[in-house]
Amino acid sequence: MKSLYFECTAGISGDMAVAAMLDAGADENVLRHTLDTIPVKGFSVQITRVKKAGIDCCDFNVVLDKNHENHDHDMNWLFGNEAHCETLLSHEHHTEERGNHHHEHNHEHEHHHTHEHRGVSEIAEIIDSTDMTEKARSVAKKILSVLAQGESEAHGIPVEQVHFHEVGALDSIVDIIALAVCFDNLNVSNVYIPKLFEGTGTIRCQHGILPVPVPAVANIARLYSLPVSLSQEKGEFITPTGAAFAAAVRTAGNLPETVEILAVGLGAGKRTYSRPSILRAFIIEETDFAETEKDTVIQLETNIDDCTGEALGFTLEQLFSAGALEAHFVPCFMKKNRPAYILTVLCEREKTAEMEQIIFAHTSAIGIRQCEMKRTKLCRETVSVKTPLGYAYVKKVSFNGETRIFPEYESVAKLSRETGIPFGKVYKIVAESANFAVRNCNDDCGQKSCK
Repeated sequence: MKSLYFECTAGISGDMAVAAMLDAGADENVLRHTLDTIPVKGFSVQITRVKKAGIDCCDFNVVLDKNHENHDHDMNWLFGNEAHCETLLSHEHHTEERGNHHHEHNHEHEHHHTHEHRGVSEIAEIIDSTDMTEKARSVAKKILSVLAQGESEAHGIPVEQVHFHEVGALDSIVDIIALAVCFDNLNVSNVYIPKLFEGTGTIRCQHGILPVPVPAVANIARLYSLPVSLSQEKGEFITPTGAAFAAAVRTAGNLPETVEILAVGLGAGKRTYSRPSILRAFIIEETDFAETEKDTVIQLETNIDDCTGEALGFTLEQLFSAGALEAHFVPCFMKKNRPAYILTVLCEREKTAEMEQIIFAHTSAIGIRQCEMKRTKLCRETVSVKTPLGYAYVKKVSFNGETRIFPEYESVAKLSRETGIPFGKVYKIVAESANFAVRNCNDDCGQKSCK
């Protein structure tokens, strides 16, 4: 099963998480189609590549028109540069020439006055009206619900009465939908988020200057038991939307001991802090490279009801000599209650034609069924060990930290013939010698690979 791991050493925000998932393999075309169906105007989306500390990252940018701009990425605004803020908030006088007349218009700054403040139910209606899968819609509503809970706690009002900038802002709505669509598109079973790193200091928002982590983030972390590491670095690394997404999809904190990395995505943040604003997303699969491996084999199968036992035995010999991984007969009854045998052969793909030729040549089979099968097998190696009776080959397999030893038949049979000792007793001697060699890995071990 594929899983998703977020490395949040630089925190998490909505746009960073969307970019990281796109970079890890989420379908950009699916995302753009969904965003085109959002029944709200005033934004466009840019998906580009940018450099952060010299590292190539994906950047997901919701570009708002002048009526919706919120200066969320303006560092002077965020950190309370008063002179800069006064300039932004001052009234602007524009002169427009229309024919022979000049009209002066006094526009108050859009950040304070014309943002739409939508409630939770209104945003849910927007999500319902957007074209996406039902799973993505469910994830989007869960993110919204978590975000609303955090803000409800912060303002001391019921969730249904929450109307505020952080949820109602157009870019947050787009981020929520984009997060849900990308997450659904990756089709993962688990989400690992061991820790969220947060900064310190203060940040400016619609309600004024607030401490970091902002109340909504602190509430979400508390309500959903998100592990947060507070650093002394100045800045807001975790945004409310980022925290809500993490809480909505996180299934575990501790990563499996060993994983196979299938894909890596890097999402760039817009803000500039002392540490690079990068979120990494890994698509992983739990595995143990020391114990198992996966491959694909071909299974051939045919029913044989009118062939001699000698011919069937000879066929097995030929199949194994040609490289069959496994071959065996199973008794069965065919139509008209005739006794017969099912011949099953496992082989590598490139051996398929040769195996079929052997079956057709030496049996009465007139048809062979074929299917491809995925296989998980314990890693094994054949090693030579010294025993009181001479050297013998054994198969060494590891599972859950335990080493298992299986003496090879041909070696045991050879020693039994040479010494006259019964096969079972030789088998036991070889197994005991091999286990001793593996435990001690001394000079009795025929190969260093016994370690």
